[in-house]
Amino acid sequence: MRKVLAIALMALCATGVNAKAAKDSVNKNKPVFTVIKENPITSIKDQNRSGTCWDYSTLSFFESEILKKTGKTYDLCEMFVANKTYLDRAIMAVRMHGDVSFSEGGSSYDPLYCIQHYGIIPENAMPLPGTLYGDSLANFSEFFSVLTPYVESVAKSKQSKLSPAWKTGLQGILDAYLGKCPEKFTYQGKQYTPKSFAASLGLDWNDYVSFTSYTHHPFWSQFAVEVQDNWRWPLSYNVPMEDLCKIIDNAIMNGYTVAWGGDVTEDGFTRTGLGIAYDQKKVRSMAGTDMDHWFKLSKTAKKEKLDSLGVNAPEITPTQQMRQEAFDNWETTDDHGMHIYGIAKDQNGREYYMVKNSWGESGDYKGIWYMTKNFVAYKTMDFMVNKNAVPKDIRKKLGL
Repeated sequence: MRKVLAIALMALCATGVNAKAAKDSVNKNKPVFTVIKENPITSIKDQNRSGTCWDYSTLSFFESEILKKTGKTYDLCEMFVANKTYLDRAIMAVRMHGDVSFSEGGSSYDPLYCIQHYGIIPENAMPLPGTLYGDSLANFSEFFSVLTPYVESVAKSKQSKLSPAWKTGLQGILDAYLGKCPEKFTYQGKQYTPKSFAASLGLDWNDYVSFTSYTHHPFWSQFAVEVQDNWRWPLSYNVPMEDLCKIIDNAIMNGYTVAWGGDVTEDGFTRTGLGIAYDQKKVRSMAGTDMDHWFKLSKTAKKEKLDSLGVNAPEITPTQQMRQEAFDNWETTDDHGMHIYGIAKDQNGREYYMVKNSWGESGDYKGIWYMTKNFVAYKTMDFMVNKNAVPKDIRKKLGL
């Protein structure tokens, strides 16, 4: 019996050793990051089941701007911005008879526009997201199933003249799900209006500019990036691709952060916290998989092979032409907004941007993503930054 037990114990130990070896072999390519520069950010938020990344990421950006300028920490109210923005977007949809999209999405310009025209409030001056309909976080499933057909029915109405009543009804829906925007509120013992609170935050709201990089418009000019959620048609400065990362790097190294918008549908953007511009042809070779076999693999199996390479995953070197083609053929889409606040490198020396997401403390890095500079150069749609963070030579060319 003892001999049997000893053999069983040896087998168990061997299994444990093998399991550890297998585990280590799986993790041997996991990045180990060294921070090059990290700027202050506020706490990680969770947009939950709402298409409000544009709202969360841009207010996070402004919270860091306030931190840099004043040293004070604020939690600004995303639902105030959403309430004001969805009303404006509905009015635009009706004005255009439904020939402009109405959806949950938006751009980084929307929170800026809201602050400039309506002001802003702290988070606790309105009901917390989700609480008005019995949830603990924002959940727009029912909300937009009510809101969207309401807007579409008005926008496509056959009436020869609209009454103002539709706006009152729409505001009622917004207030029911998001909370009513206060005209006055008290914060830290002082009474404010949304506009006076925005003015008290210490920022010049005219300091913010947007950048993009596409060849269907002239470089060193401005144009409105042609995506549906850019519905206010704000202008972005169009610069060569190599200047995108140059601007971001200069901002980060000088204590500024960036409100980023781009494509996260690529295989290289993982749910564990990485963004890598995979070179799929080289990946197939490294994975010991020929082209025929590769295309027979399921999407999940392909992604597992890609992700298993970790820091050793080969990347494409994006070009201006590749950026343009990906935009024109819908490979690069306007999917997500996040907040870039730092630069780090892995054990191989590859550099990444440190990015605050709005999916709660998910992934391997508790709500932080690491996107390589190649990924950002390739998949950036546009980004907002303080004009004082832009390199002097670029500012001079643009007249900023």
